[in-house]
Amino acid sequence: MHSSGQDVDTVAEPQQVAGPSRSTHAFQSLAKQQLPRLLALARRLTHQDPEDLVQEALLRAYRSYGSLQDDAAGGGWLRAILVNVHRDRLRRHSRTFDETPVADPEDFSLYRTIADEDPLPYSDSVHLDFLHAFSREDVRQVLLRLPEIYRTPLVLCHMEGFATKEIARMCRTPLGTVLARLHRGRKAFEKEMWTYATENGLLRSGARDG
Repeated sequence: MHSSGQDVDTVAEPQQVAGPSRSTHAFQSLAKQQLPRLLALARRLTHQDPEDLVQEALLRAYRSYGSLQDDAAGGGWLRAILVNVHRDRLRRHSRTFDETPVADPEDFSLYRTIADEDPLPYSDSVHLDFLHAFSREDVRQVLLRLPEIYRTPLVLCHMEGFATKEIARMCRTPLGTVLARLHRGRKAFEKEMWTYATENGLLRSGARDG
């Protein structure tokens, strides 16, 4: 759990500038510590100026730093703010989490496809070797192919470790909808992995170091 003990929707909004009990130095220390993880999250959420997304999130976080009640929750608090900033940017550009659904991926099974196609015929562990062929950047590129409605819940759940209730709160989406999007998102991700591997020669080159 990454809850900071307060409503995620409210912490992202400027409430008070950091006061004496929340010094600029303390915030800078927190931001410096969390910066690599914030950048990684931003790069998974969007390919459009992820550094600017982090900068805007840190500015918003500084303005509301006095509202942080638990120092140990600072990392999750910053990431929740970044997600809120990302969501607000999408809305400003007239795009929402409810747009661009993918074709129904329910009939696709990556496990079955790998077994049927046997893309690495000399492998004794073809499924594992298929996964090992993907570098970290390959995985990121597959994620960025997914529509926003699936990419964001997948990243928050499987890469950032947020609970589904927290994701629902951050995305302002009913819990049942989040669960459904996670299910469909996982299927869509599997299908895009196969497509990406085929298009980029991963099945020919075999495993690569991540």
